[in-house]
Amino acid sequence: MTTSTLTISAVADMNRDAFIDTLGDLFEHAPWVAEAAWAVRPFATEDALHRSMLEAVRAAPLPKQIAFLRGHPELAGKEAQAGTMTGHSTFEQRGLDSLSPAEFAELRSLNAAYAQRHGFPFIISVLGHTRAGIFDALRMRIHRDTDTEREEALRQIGLITRRRLAALFRAPQPEPSQATT
Repeated sequence: MTTSTLTISAVADMNRDAFIDTLGDLFEHAPWVAEAAWAVRPFATEDALHRSMLEAVRAAPLPKQIAFLRGHPELAGKEAQAGTMTGHSTFEQRGLDSLSPAEFAELRSLNAAYAQRHGFPFIISVLGHTRAGIFDALRMRIHRDTDTEREEALRQIGLITRRRLAALFRAPQPEPSQATT
């Protein structure tokens, strides 16, 4: 994650490679999102930039959207255990690294049931949620139809990536505690 601030005029002045280097990791393992947004620049605001990136995801064919969703890490899953998540995801999931053994076992079971039903991992904007809220959302969302859940996953990604983008445009601020008991 970058700690320097960015301006919309600096974004407008970037060549394609700089744009993708700067913004390509906002959407998990999907620099193609930044590449698509670069093609429709300039942007009047950071909100317009973010909307353009979200539109690139939503405009992607369904198989590409599903592959994109599958590129997201499971909450407190294998990537977290192995230390191989992106810097963004590691930061965002940091409160989940202190789950009790029972919570971890329940989360693993719920994650597996969710992925089996929907074909992609459970995605939620962890920051701002309590542990209980995350577990409640996961329990409820397992039972939704997959189309509704895909839309919710994309909405959650919008929340996650908007926070990530805002961090690039502002001086670093302390994050509120998240995933607390």
